[in-house]
Amino acid sequence: MVSAGIERVLTLDLHAAQIQGFFDIPVDNLYASPIFALDVLHQFGGNVEDVMVISPDVGGVARARELAKRIGAPLAIVDKRREKAGEVAEMTVIGDVRGKKCIIVDDICDTAGTLCKAAEVLIENGATEVHSYITHGVLSGPAVERVTNSVMKSLVITDSIEPTAAVKAAPNIRIVPTAPIFAQAIMNIWNGTSVSSLFETDSLEPIYDGQFQR
Repeated sequence: MVSAGIERVLTLDLHAAQIQGFFDIPVDNLYASPIFALDVLHQFGGNVEDVMVISPDVGGVARARELAKRIGAPLAIVDKRREKAGEVAEMTVIGDVRGKKCIIVDDICDTAGTLCKAAEVLIENGATEVHSYITHGVLSGPAVERVTNSVMKSLVITDSIEPTAAVKAAPNIRIVPTAPIFAQAIMNIWNGTSVSSLFETDSLEPIYDGQFQR
């Protein structure tokens, strides 16, 4: 990329923050968390008293905690143990989700097997609703069918990956745009102003006004 003449890179929710260090040029990693926070507050009308944010594994706790802090909600974890790659052997909920509207947060969803299983486990443990917020919706293979038939009330993804016709047609999948945050980031870079200001929900609120659907 550098040899091709690229001088700066903008990314969204890198799977590993260390990737920024692979480059010898400036890399600005934007976050979906403030966008998701705005959407959650919009969907729940600002009433998050019975909302709980869920990390689908121990490794994603920092990401889930970030959203939980933004909306002022508690945090729980679904601990999963794999016997072999691609198979989830066991899931345990760490935290009390009884009577809660649970929001699962993760950076990527491929076949949605783990996500749908986590939603089932949360309902079995007393959750009243399960919603998921995933940055990068790969949604390959049987993913859309699984999500459509799952106990999840909604799956919210960004358009960082072009949604297929099946994804767009799914009744419980919603897509939030990334164009506003990238456009503002490009403008800030051009003007020499702060990109990190876009890490805050308050900064994104005016540029995402009217972008969320119910």
